Amino acid sequence: MSRVLPLVVTLAALLGSNATQAQNLAGDIKACRLMTDAARRLACYDGVQLPAEPSAAMAAVAPAVLAAPAAAPVVAADPVAKFGQETVKPTAATPELKQIESRIPGSFHGWRAGSQLTLENGQVWRIADGSEAIYELQNPKVTVHRGMLGAFYLEIEGVGFQMRVTRVR
Repeated sequence: MSRVLPLVVTLAALLGSNATQAQNLAGDIKACRLMTDAARRLACYDGVQLPAEPSAAMAAVAPAVLAAPAAAPVVAADPVAKFGQETVKPTAATPELKQIESRIPGSFHGWRAGSQLTLENGQVWRIADGSEAIYELQNPKVTVHRGMLGAFYLEIEGVGFQMRVTRVR
């Protein structure tokens, strides 16, 4: 992104803008670069006012602007909070957790198909297979781990098998 800013300023100067317009454009770009939220940053860039009339000089400079590298991806602050809600394949900079551990607070009496389990860490998981069982456990430890093809499985301490689950919240 740091190489794009000089190109944008040069592009604005080549388009016949005066120095004040080029400085305003540079200031707008710098303000957008300081934003940490990806959606707001994109909206900021989309809102930057560019000169209206492209010239022959722009045709020569535009390929350089388009070929500039994209900004580095934003790394999630807490990978545990995102576990089970990934919608795209993670990049090398984003760690992919293989499992999480938590507890089911209080008395646990079992589950049936479609039941929702709220974990101590605030996550809510729904039983996605047809399993059901009755157990009397107090604050059982749970482990949610990745399976094949994007499936997630929940294991409860003291229960002899695992059930397929999907993240609700």
